[in-house]
Order: sequence, then structure tokens, then C-alpha cells
Amino acid sequence: MGNYDEDTAFLGQKGPFFVILFFLLNAIYISTGFHGLYIVFVGASPSHRCRVADGNLTEEWMKASIPNETVHGKPQPSQCWRYSLEAVRNLSALGYSPLDVNLTDITLERCVDGWSYSTEIYHSTIVSEWDLVCDGEWRVPFATSTLYMGYLLGSLVSGQLSDRFGRKKVLFASLAAEALAIFAQSFSDSWLLFCVLYFFVGTFQISLYITAFVLGSEVLSKSLRVLFTTLGAFLHYCIGYMVLPWIAFAVRDWRSLLRVLSGLTVVYVPLWWLIPESPRWLLSQGRVLESEAIVREAAKKNKVTAPALIFSQSEVKEAAASQNSKYSALDVLRTSDIRKTTFLCLLLWMAINIGYFGLSLNTTNLSGDPFLNCFLSAVTEVPAYIVSTFLLKSCPRRPVLSAFLVIGGGFLLLVQLIPESLQTLALALEMAGKFGFTMSFTVVYIYTAELYPTVLRNLGIGMCSSAARVGSITAPYVIFLGTFNKYLPYILMGSLTVASSITNVFLPETFEKVLPETLEQMQKCKRTENLFLFHQHHTTLLSAGIRDSQKI
Repeated sequence: MGNYDEDTAFLGQKGPFFVILFFLLNAIYISTGFHGLYIVFVGASPSHRCRVADGNLTEEWMKASIPNETVHGKPQPSQCWRYSLEAVRNLSALGYSPLDVNLTDITLERCVDGWSYSTEIYHSTIVSEWDLVCDGEWRVPFATSTLYMGYLLGSLVSGQLSDRFGRKKVLFASLAAEALAIFAQSFSDSWLLFCVLYFFVGTFQISLYITAFVLGSEVLSKSLRVLFTTLGAFLHYCIGYMVLPWIAFAVRDWRSLLRVLSGLTVVYVPLWWLIPESPRWLLSQGRVLESEAIVREAAKKNKVTAPALIFSQSEVKEAAASQNSKYSALDVLRTSDIRKTTFLCLLLWMAINIGYFGLSLNTTNLSGDPFLNCFLSAVTEVPAYIVSTFLLKSCPRRPVLSAFLVIGGGFLLLVQLIPESLQTLALALEMAGKFGFTMSFTVVYIYTAELYPTVLRNLGIGMCSSAARVGSITAPYVIFLGTFNKYLPYILMGSLTVASSITNVFLPETFEKVLPETLEQMQKCKRTENLFLFHQHHTTLLSAGIRDSQKI
């Protein structure tokens, strides 16, 4: 399999087969944009106050029964406390008005009769339906985290399943299962059931995302591979992300919104007959004839003539031998070189996910219209994908990734320095930080795919994505810290990201190198680079020594 790209070079780079497959796989990513962040609206917290269940009180006393409190330096009606309803009744019965008494002397009590929620923005959310406020407020970030817990499981399981059963089968099984889980979630009768189903939504969603990514990386031509992993997969995800707030704007009830989002998946059913299995994966399984059949069909669509013998005899023997070689997650940690690569990738993915998902989930906490804020957050990603696409075509991966991480984290650290009177500038810095995180997210995906060989690529990306879920699971709680100090989330995300920017310096460069097919090729590339770096370092020291001796 070492010369797969050379053996299939006769297909060309941008024939109809590759172009059609490019758009079909990208169309699937639009659904991940719909489904990835609907919790922003489904789990939004409407304006609320304690319910005052007494029809005998005047409107003046009803309004006065809610005390004011200071939040982030601004006074506002309390959302979790009210004045003792019994004391308010007695004062009202005695003929007093709120202006006649010192309200601060009245005992406070919790919202024992529940809450009243504003329906101005949201008609219904899980917060208003199950009272996930005040003492129960922690349940909202926990519910969000269950999606990323599902990501953790899906990242581990999907890699092994698709390496065993094939990319195509796992891709469409994940797509169907995700739609069914979201539809079932819309009928949840409790917060607990909602969380359980959300866990499975995350499991199937990340499986879909990773498997489609690997399938495109393996089947598409070299020229379209980078385009697919940047302007392709990520930009189409962003398209779904941008459309989501307008669907949520039209459908304000959370149950109806979920049913609409799950129903949109039906349009992907015909793609089963249009998207092929990965010929690279078939070769790795020893299924040479099936792999050749797909390549010949591609040649027919591209209107080129396939040679009588597509794969060399040595390649066929290697593919047959690989059929008996089964790889597991342990193989990603087999040698010191692979362990080093995996460990460094885990750190990168974790830091990037905390920042990216933290800022994405924070849109409803920003001032202004939540639907517009979500849309602007999505729009911010578009130039990031466009810029990263051109940079990935002509720039080494390591310095580009480090630069984006510093940009993303650096702007977040500056937010705390902005005065309250310049909130527009603070919002601009947050969007600039989102720009940096989005670019980092783009680069780290293709960088990781280029580091691992075909036989371990899905497993490698799956493991990295699994570790990244620690970051995304943590992200909702990082944002939740903003209830105590609104700058704390920015300080944590910015510091972690800037610190992680040096991690990828220790990874091998993959720019303008052929994708490794086997474990041995990956190790050889790394040993070769290490040898080159040692030689370069030795030469530098030698030159420095000569210059010093000349000075003496």
C-alpha cells in the first residue's frame, strides 16, 4: 500500500468522481452544524423570577415582593429569592403600600412556589420546563457535558468499528442513529432522560464526523484533500452552524426544534448509493478486487483508462498480509515515537476544544440578541477557514498552528483589560479569539490525519478526539465560572491555549510529505526527520565552533 497515490495517479486530481464525492461528503457535514450546538437554544435560560402565587396582592405588591440584587456591578431583580410571602400578605392586609415600609427588613425566602419565565425570546426550553435555575442551575452545564461525554465514547468506538467494518457502513449507521436519538430526545419527560439521550447523540455525532473525515482523506485526490479538510468539512459544518439560529428563531419551542432538526436527516438517505467505500481501507483488509472495482469505476467517471494492473504485485501481497494484522488502540502506543506523537496531539486537541466549545457555548451570555450572536459567532469562522485553507497549501503545519494558538489565547487574555464602557471592544476581542481557535481547530485535524498511517489513522484521530472530549466536557463548566467572575473563563482558556502553543514544536513536520500507509512508514518518517534535525543541529554547532575559533 506504500504507493497507493502513485498507483491511482492516472485518475487525475479533479475529475467528476472526486468533485461529486467532495460535495456529497461536505453535505453530510451541514447536518453536524445543525446538531452540534442546538443546546445553545434548547438549554437557554429565559429571564425569570420567583412566582408569587397570591391573587389577592396588588400588582404593586407583586412587583415589590422581588428584591433587587447586584450582578456584575449592575442592579437587577433577583431570580432566586423573594420576600416572605406571608409577611407581604400581612402588610398588604394592613393597608400598607410598598412605599410605606422598609422592604429590606422583610425576611427573604427561596422560590418555594416555582418560577415565572419570560416567553419573549423562548417559548419553551428545558430550563423553563424543568426549572433548571438557582440551586438546579448546575444541571444545564452538566446536560451540555453529556453530549461531549458521548463524544468521548464515540471517538474511541467509532475508530475501531470503522477500521473493522468499513468507513461507509459506520458513516451511515451513525447518521441514522443520531437522527433517531435526537427525535427520541424531543419526547423526554425528565431532565435525566434528556441527558441520557443527549449522551447517545454525542456518541453517534462524533462517529459520523470522524468517519466522514477519514473517508474523505483516504478517497479524495491530493489536491482536494486539503480543501476537503478545511473549506470542505469545516466550512460546511459552519454553514449548518449559521443556519441553526434562524431555524431556532422560527421554532421557539425546544421539542419542536429537535423534531425539525432530526427530520432534516432524511435528505441524506440517497447518499448511501452515491458514496463508495474507501479503496485504501479495502486494501488494508486484503480486499484487493473490491478496491480495484471502485478505482475502475472512478476512472470511468473521470473518463480515463485504467491500467490492466492497478496495484503492484508486492502491494497486493502486502494487502493480503495486512488482512491478518488487526490493529487496536494499543498499537497507537506501541513504540516511543508513536506514544510521543499521540501524547502531544492529545494536549493540543484538549486545549483547542476547551477554547473553541467554550466560546461557542458562551454566545447566549453575551449582550444583545442570542440568535444574532450565535450567527455572528458562526460567521466569524468563515474567514478563518478560508485563510487556513490557503496557509495549509503553502505553509508548514507546526509554525502555523502555534501562531493560531497564540492569537486565540492572547486575545482572550486581553478581554479582562477592557473597561465596562467598551463592551463592543470586548466582544470584538472574543470574536478574534474565536477566529484563532477556529483556525487552530482546522489545522490540528489535517495535521493529525497526516501524522498517522492508513492502518491507524482512524484509531489515531479517534484517540486524539477522545482526549479532546476532556476539554469539551470541561468547557461548559469553564463558562459556568463566569457566574462568579465574568473574566475567569477568559483567563483560564487564554492561559491554557498560549501554554499549549509550544507543544506541536516537538511533532514531526508533515508538509509536502506523502501520507504514510503503514506503521513502519510512519516510524521511518519520524526517524528520518529526527536524523535530519540532529544533523542540522550538529552542523550548526560545528559552524559556530569554527566561527569562534576564527575569532580566537
